[in-house]
Amino acid sequence: MEENENKNQEKTNTFKTVQNPITYKTAYEMNNHQKSKAGFGKGFFLPFVSGVLGCSLVLGVCFGVPTIKEKLLNTNSTSSSSNTQNSTNNGYVTQTSLSNYSDTSIYAANKVLPSIVGIKVEYNVNSLISMFGRQTQSSTATATGSGIIISDDGYILTNNHIVATSSSESYYEVSDATKVTVTLFNDETEYEAKIIGKDEQTDLAVIKIEKTGLSKAEFADSDSIKVGEFAMAVGNPLGMQSSITCGVVSAVNREVTDSDGKTFKLIQTDAAINSGNSGGALVNSQGKVIGINTLKLSGTGIEGMGFAIPINSTTDITSQLIQYSKVKRPYIGISGLDLNEQTAKAYNLVLGVYVKTVEDFSAAEKAGIKPGDVIIEAEGKKITTMDELNEIKNNHKIGEELKIKVNRDGSEKELTITLGEQP
Repeated sequence: MEENENKNQEKTNTFKTVQNPITYKTAYEMNNHQKSKAGFGKGFFLPFVSGVLGCSLVLGVCFGVPTIKEKLLNTNSTSSSSNTQNSTNNGYVTQTSLSNYSDTSIYAANKVLPSIVGIKVEYNVNSLISMFGRQTQSSTATATGSGIIISDDGYILTNNHIVATSSSESYYEVSDATKVTVTLFNDETEYEAKIIGKDEQTDLAVIKIEKTGLSKAEFADSDSIKVGEFAMAVGNPLGMQSSITCGVVSAVNREVTDSDGKTFKLIQTDAAINSGNSGGALVNSQGKVIGINTLKLSGTGIEGMGFAIPINSTTDITSQLIQYSKVKRPYIGISGLDLNEQTAKAYNLVLGVYVKTVEDFSAAEKAGIKPGDVIIEAEGKKITTMDELNEIKNNHKIGEELKIKVNRDGSEKELTITLGEQP
């Protein structure tokens, strides 16, 4: 009822404004009719002709200028094809072209493949036979891996575990590599290589062949890579040279501990990595190296979990291996134990690193560190593990000073260590 009353009220107000709508409408039409009689040419014909001339001029300019014409025609064509595709798909399926992805893979592969080599390593294996007394039976074994050319005169970066697999078990002994050969891309010739330097801690090694004019790999900035970006693993899995697999960067700075207990910070990828891929390259969409393939997780229920050493972390190691055949690291000279709350409380100690032994003539001894001390700070940061202490130490160079704080018999003492070279 209130709605109808409001509508009636609105009508009443309208009528009050116009007063007589019929009279008003008739008067309006009459005035227009009178004006058209007074000047038809001025009121209608002239504006009409002017409009036609104006439209002709605009269209002429648009289609006379090639870029404008092309945009107009392309817009119409795109709109038409889009409508056709939508009507064809009926809202169920939209096709996406993979040509760009394919072109990316082709470009990256062509860019990096000439810089990847196959590596074959020979070892001596001594089997221990004790059936009729202790006897030794010798044989030769081979293994394969991959490498990355880092200079045009023959230097090649690879994994340490490829060229230094020396191990000893209760029933056999495996020697260091007795012979290392390299096969280049599209070249079946085997070039004998020399081991220049190797580093177990980072699992890196440098070998060299006597050949020039090689295709040096280009490195990217591995610190700037992002999760989800394109990644291609390149190498020689199972001896199948120059194989590629594609995926993405699954994670960065992933902490992984290998079977020997060493912990690495690695790039994780779902690009397939198999035996023989070790030492090969993980590259980005531009074919630039972002990492060195080194590990993979395997087992029931595990798929697509491979890992690569970030290339930025290899540059200093590589230069030292070439220059010194080893990596020079700062050294304190202690053996220590991590104290957790339970252990510290049981022995009436504080949280930190318990100094078990101090090496003679070491930097630690010279700084005044004693067995039984608990290191609680390094460079102003609280520490509770040897890993934390080593991480801070490794940010310093040989000869630099490292300030620490120790708890000795319940009192704190500040000491300064002049770092030595790791023997």
